[in-house]
Amino acid sequence: MKKRKESKLKKEGRIFPIINGILLTLVALACLLPFVNVIATSFASTQEVVAKKFILFPTTFSLDAYRYILSTPTIFKALGVSIGVTGVGTLVSMVLTAFMAYALSRKYLYGRSLINFLVVFSMLFSGGMIPTFLVVKATGLIDSYWSLILPVAINAFNLIIMRNFFQSLPDSLEESAKMDGCSDFGVFLKIMLPLALPSIATISLFYAVAYWNTYMNAILYINDSTKWPIQVLLRQIVIVASGMQADSSSVEVIPPAQTIKMAVIVIATVPMLIAYPFVQKYFVKGALLGSVKG
Repeated sequence: MKKRKESKLKKEGRIFPIINGILLTLVALACLLPFVNVIATSFASTQEVVAKKFILFPTTFSLDAYRYILSTPTIFKALGVSIGVTGVGTLVSMVLTAFMAYALSRKYLYGRSLINFLVVFSMLFSGGMIPTFLVVKATGLIDSYWSLILPVAINAFNLIIMRNFFQSLPDSLEESAKMDGCSDFGVFLKIMLPLALPSIATISLFYAVAYWNTYMNAILYINDSTKWPIQVLLRQIVIVASGMQADSSSVEVIPPAQTIKMAVIVIATVPMLIAYPFVQKYFVKGALLGSVKG
């Protein structure tokens, strides 16, 4: 009887991984199919886009949508703006977040509880769009690239993750370094930051994605169209293309609006997909390092 029960448990133990693998594969395919459809539609010909509602592999490849998008004179300027804002913004955000997170993780910091409360409070309540715009305008940041960086330089969620990571490190590390004559700044730079590399890589990715996808702040604070980031310009291209297709008097032949939309999504997404593999090995580890452990 005991052997029969053990045999049944072994059989069930072999079946579960198989069922689990099948279900996870189906879920992964369900998440992947829409993105494959976006890429396939962006390369499909006009006839195929009109004839089919869902495309997984185009029978005739066409680069018309990409030619139309890249023919815009300011596309490369907007791409440079987004790359610059993403690079500088991520650096500024990580420096400020790391410094503040480390300071708030020290129990001897005066007013630490109040500052932590204000950080959490800002996650639940904010001043709103109009007060934020008035502050940006009063500080002279309108039409400045810094208006896309400084108002969102520190994300409260990312700050809390990094603060929790620094809190998880043993106090003996800091005490030993100070006994060897290391200053607070030296402890932070030489000991804490090297240990925080997985968390830094993960949070840097969060910041980079947020800066790359900057849209609403650019609409609010950037009036000069030559300073638009790539997301705003791509949206403008879609609007113009849709308007020209609706205008029967337009003599310019352009790809279908659906194809242009899909090509826009690909152009806006691919840079982050290229960057992700370089930080993938740190991603899960870094996210868990700052989590609350039971």
